[in-house]
Amino acid sequence: MLDRVVEIDEQILLWIQENIRTDIFSPIMKGFTYIGNGGAIMIFACFILIIVPKTRKLGILGACALAANVLVNNLVIKNLVGRTRPYEVIEGLKLMIRKQSDYSFPSGHSSAAFALASVIYIETPRKIGIPSMILATVIALSRLYVGVHYPTDVIGGMITGTLLGCLTCYIFHKKIKSKKRLFRQPKTEQ
Repeated sequence: MLDRVVEIDEQILLWIQENIRTDIFSPIMKGFTYIGNGGAIMIFACFILIIVPKTRKLGILGACALAANVLVNNLVIKNLVGRTRPYEVIEGLKLMIRKQSDYSFPSGHSSAAFALASVIYIETPRKIGIPSMILATVIALSRLYVGVHYPTDVIGGMITGTLLGCLTCYIFHKKIKSKKRLFRQPKTEQ
């Protein structure tokens, strides 16, 4: 079963290379991949959100989701799974960007993008949440396009990132926010 999944992963990447890569799309998809490098756009977005008082809570929640993502995905799961990058294994797959220095599963770009996008989706109106999810999806798909991740890496990153974003919001709303009530002084009647 696992061999069949790996085979499908490989076929999808080669199909993307042969049927979707074009001179028009390549610079665009590389751009989406580059803005996700090191979580740059996600960190920048959180920084801006934290600076603005009206969006500070959203920025802090986003930053917490990104921190959880780094711990869970980049430090734990990637090292436990230790999956080799597809361009090192798939014959004929052409790498479009520089070689990556870490393991392949799960996709860090995908997980970071979805960790922040899920927080934004939960905490803001849909007119903001939906575009953030679309941007996260394009960043994730760009990793397939440039040949640095298997489809299952990207799907794994999308799932874990979304779960970590949702968990961050859940912890804030159910645990932290409710504890604030404990510190409020009850109103006394006069």
